[in-house]
Amino acid sequence: MQPVADYIVVGAGSAGCIIAKRLADTGAAVLLIEAGRRDNTQLVRKPGMIGPLHSVPQLKRTVDWGHYTTPQAGALGRRIPQTHGKVVGGSSSINGMVFVRGNRHNFDDWAAEGNAGWSFTDVLPSFKRFESFEDGESNYRGGSGPIKVTRAKNLTPASQSFLEAFSATAGVKQLDDYNAESQEGVSLFQQSNAAGLRYSTAVGYLDDRGSNLTVLPKTQVVRVVIENGRATGVEVLSRHGREMIRANREVILSAGVFGSPQLLMLSGIGPADHLRGHGLDVLADLPVGENLHDHLFVPMTYAMPTGVHRPNPLYFGNAWVRERFRSGSTWLARSVFEVVAFVRTRQAGEIPDLQLHVLPWSYPAPNQDAPIRHKPDPRRALTVMSTLIYPKSRGTLRLASDDPTAAPLIDPNYLAEQSDVDVLVDGMELIRETMSATAICDGVQCEIAPGPGFPDRAALAREVRNRATTVYHPVGTCRMGVDERAVVDPALMVRGVDGLRVADASIMPSIVGGNTNAASMMIGERCAELITQAP
Repeated sequence: MQPVADYIVVGAGSAGCIIAKRLADTGAAVLLIEAGRRDNTQLVRKPGMIGPLHSVPQLKRTVDWGHYTTPQAGALGRRIPQTHGKVVGGSSSINGMVFVRGNRHNFDDWAAEGNAGWSFTDVLPSFKRFESFEDGESNYRGGSGPIKVTRAKNLTPASQSFLEAFSATAGVKQLDDYNAESQEGVSLFQQSNAAGLRYSTAVGYLDDRGSNLTVLPKTQVVRVVIENGRATGVEVLSRHGREMIRANREVILSAGVFGSPQLLMLSGIGPADHLRGHGLDVLADLPVGENLHDHLFVPMTYAMPTGVHRPNPLYFGNAWVRERFRSGSTWLARSVFEVVAFVRTRQAGEIPDLQLHVLPWSYPAPNQDAPIRHKPDPRRALTVMSTLIYPKSRGTLRLASDDPTAAPLIDPNYLAEQSDVDVLVDGMELIRETMSATAICDGVQCEIAPGPGFPDRAALAREVRNRATTVYHPVGTCRMGVDERAVVDPALMVRGVDGLRVADASIMPSIVGGNTNAASMMIGERCAELITQAP
């Protein structure tokens, strides 16, 4: 095991891979430590494999941590799965590959809270640096970065008809690029894949790495070593017990919204009373694990023959054989998502507060809480997901014990605020209105889920608590800021500890309006800039 490096990056995920590669590009010796396996499998590199990956427990457990929430009072006491990647590339290796930056106002709001250097104007170059958009370079988009971004292609007729019907029903534009000047409208989904390959950060940043960047998979970090107020390395589990690896310059935690706060607390950084309760010495009393929040969606599925796809093993097998002989020739070469919309409900202010995810497949109902293989309706179908993108509910992450291999206590406090339910139901009613519109209704055979048993707003509001589930976008547990609620400052340095930064979705003060992977990659690029450009 490598005993020393200039920089140690913990977590080879959406941000960590980027940070490690950018630091290595300066000539520094960089060690990137990942608890999960390597990503050298078609299970994570072939885009369309997300279907079986997420639906077959035997496959999922090979690349997922398998965490669940604590019982959620606002969701009928349910314990909701918290899928996140345990593989090189992290969640960028197992997500739906939909590419959304968020709304530009999100980053301006971060800056308005005192986070200098994080306004939209400030972070736009970081977004552009990592992307290679199919339209090329522009004022808003990058054209030569390591992550290829393409639009959904070969739309099913069901998705195309929804796009047109929704534009008319909601009174919004059909957008060419929702990641450019304006987000509000309906559009083809953009995806981080191309030519039958998922562009995770592992693919984009590590496949061509130099010899000064060492990736150490299947290695569990148990704590950050802090000496005289400075992070000097990490302790890992090995065949010989615990071993220390030293960092000459800095340690950067990019272990994700659950892993980074857990490591901080195991290292003595966190709420003092909570740490003492687990017998841990307190080195810095900080609000680690607070501010946990997440996107939620409720899927609505409609039987539509023009949805084309059938969710069964034979249909999948036929596509797999064709894809093996001619890569990029089938639906397995793309994400399952085809259309996206951003609109304002009656709860909204000046920017959209509702996102719709559209995919031409049926979807398991009422939820996927149980760790079994769920069987969706076998008919050709279209599923539209009403998605809450600015939840008001806030929760916590806490240690279950001082055992670094034990899962943390994840409590997002889902649907604690009634306004979160209201937005989801507004979206469900808008979806129903769209599916009854002239432009699409002739192709709709019936509403499969939730179905006619939930005919009005009151019934939907009650059922939301049974059907709402995470979009796997938790953020905020190591909040960036300049006040007492902050864990890291705008340079991503942990308050009160030298030589230690956090850089992943956990530092978001508030969640972005849309899928969080692109913003997490931006955070990786921005962190690397902060380190390499420091005086």
